[in-house]
Amino acid sequence: MCGLLGLLTSTGTTDDAVARVDAAMHCLRHRGPDEHGTWHDADLVFGFNRLSIIDIEHSHQPLRWGPPENPDRYALTFNGEIYNYLEIRAELAKDHGATFRTEGDSEAIVAAFHHWGPDAVRRLRGMFAFAIWDTETKDLFLARDPFGIKPLFLATGAGGTAFGSEKKSLLELTELIGIGTDLDPRAIEHYTVLQYVPEPETLHADIRRLESGSYAWVRAGEAPRITRYFTPKFPAKPFTPGSEQARYQEIAEALEDSVAKHMRADVTVGSFLSGGIDSTAIAALAIRHNPDLITFTTGFEREGYSEVDVAAESAAAIGARHVVKVVSPAEFAAAIPEIIWYLDDPVADPALVPLWFVAKEARKHVKVVLSGEGADELFGGYTIYREPLSLKPFEYLPAPLRRAAGKLSDRIPEGTRGKSLLHRGSMTLEDRYYGNARSFSDAQLRSVLRDFRPEWTHQDVTAPIYAQSRDWDPVARMQHLDLFTWMRGDILVKADKMTMANSLELRVPFLDTEVFDVASRVPLDQKITKTTTKYALRQALEGIVPAHVLHRAKLGFPVPLRHWLAGTELFDWAHQQIADSQTDHIFDKAAVAAMLNAHREGVSDHSRRLWTVLCFMVWHGIFVEKRIVPQIQEPVYPVNL
Repeated sequence: MCGLLGLLTSTGTTDDAVARVDAAMHCLRHRGPDEHGTWHDADLVFGFNRLSIIDIEHSHQPLRWGPPENPDRYALTFNGEIYNYLEIRAELAKDHGATFRTEGDSEAIVAAFHHWGPDAVRRLRGMFAFAIWDTETKDLFLARDPFGIKPLFLATGAGGTAFGSEKKSLLELTELIGIGTDLDPRAIEHYTVLQYVPEPETLHADIRRLESGSYAWVRAGEAPRITRYFTPKFPAKPFTPGSEQARYQEIAEALEDSVAKHMRADVTVGSFLSGGIDSTAIAALAIRHNPDLITFTTGFEREGYSEVDVAAESAAAIGARHVVKVVSPAEFAAAIPEIIWYLDDPVADPALVPLWFVAKEARKHVKVVLSGEGADELFGGYTIYREPLSLKPFEYLPAPLRRAAGKLSDRIPEGTRGKSLLHRGSMTLEDRYYGNARSFSDAQLRSVLRDFRPEWTHQDVTAPIYAQSRDWDPVARMQHLDLFTWMRGDILVKADKMTMANSLELRVPFLDTEVFDVASRVPLDQKITKTTTKYALRQALEGIVPAHVLHRAKLGFPVPLRHWLAGTELFDWAHQQIADSQTDHIFDKAAVAAMLNAHREGVSDHSRRLWTVLCFMVWHGIFVEKRIVPQIQEPVYPVNL
């Protein structure tokens, strides 16, 4: 695990370039407090901060490896973990005579790249973002894991190409690279609609992200050449009569194998436990490999916004030691600037705040935690995935009648029962489903966003994804869309950023290519029914997950934001953020303030929209205005836990 930063120069490495990369690594200190350094040759500079997890004593970075005739041919810097590294090392030794100097997973990546070329990335089970520099050919190879668990930012200018685990480190090198710091107005509009910035965009126009499931070749003075190597598909196959139990067993075995491999570490591994089926399944399987497993959960004192009791019951049922962190409104508000700084770009998901707190608590006990992210996208867990069942009658209506139903819904007063169903039923899936997040309608956005552009819509993001799934069932299409939008834009960003902010490694066993292979073949009627979601997964987990959890509705880490923004907890804080923000050229601040007042008075629930704007205003205050200066603590943790 590592916070990496690098620069492939256009004109050659200088002492100044090395010094600037080394200084910019301070922005990544939380990602790797165990070891720090830089390495360079005549063309490239690598910087790294290491969080040592596997082969602590020997797998230092950047790692050098090569064949016998040139044993230092390659230099690698690597963020992540490869869970099948033992199998890869054994195969390379047997088939190619590869030799290794360490016991870790890093050498497996470089040796695989040497012998298998870019196809090596398809063989890696894990989470990763890495850079390999070939000192012979002067080629730089960058790659990111299939689902986008680990981030990698890119920027190319006249001075070369910079790449790193966090955008803030690249912002320290803009002059050196030769790029600007202008904001991207389309990315801002996408953010306000979706609550996150969709890949490959960032809020800075000259900095992009290498997308999930992609790799890039870079040569000095040239733009990166990007290739997608992983495209998830859902070739659902109906269960044949009598095969149900065998298919459920296949799911259970794939997940059990993934958890076993995700437990590989030379340090203590714990598990997050929210009280739902996903995290409970992971913890129940993990304790088979570590009987002393510690589980962690968080919640709030307000009734209905905590699963602390259920999580504690689950921990007791599987025999795990359990640690709880309760977050107060004052703690919540005080942490926001620091959390936004860690995020790089705002993500308007309030659940990331309690996640930051529980990660901070967990780091006192362990260095690695498992979590249940990805189960909903892979197995059909979101309640909205059941929407095609309720809207199915509309599919039998001719297109003119569906359009007429939509026009009729426009005339029905807000709040009238059936209005939303009629409106959504009149729309195609591509028009109505943006993914699991949407803050503003076009009309609402036009009232607060000064440079609103109606041609910049969610379809900029969703249309190319939907084009790949035209013949799939509607739930598979929604799952596929969420993998490329909500999951990698929100879920995995907050998971990575909030845990690494606390020098804690988070592992997600559901997001394993072998688990995905099994999940992708689950048919529609085994994902959702009229009464439940993730049906096949629930059946597969019988006997693994305690009975009190198996059929519970999903809750997660809910936040009482609606109540806090209307009450004494956050109203004054929100009002002050709006007043102080220097975003008048982006938002109509008077309209935002009016929205806050209307929310307090109970006219309408604007909490999601307000939180979206407020997070942006804090971000702008930190990274653009420099008005807000979060107090970022120096990480001080023991190497081994």
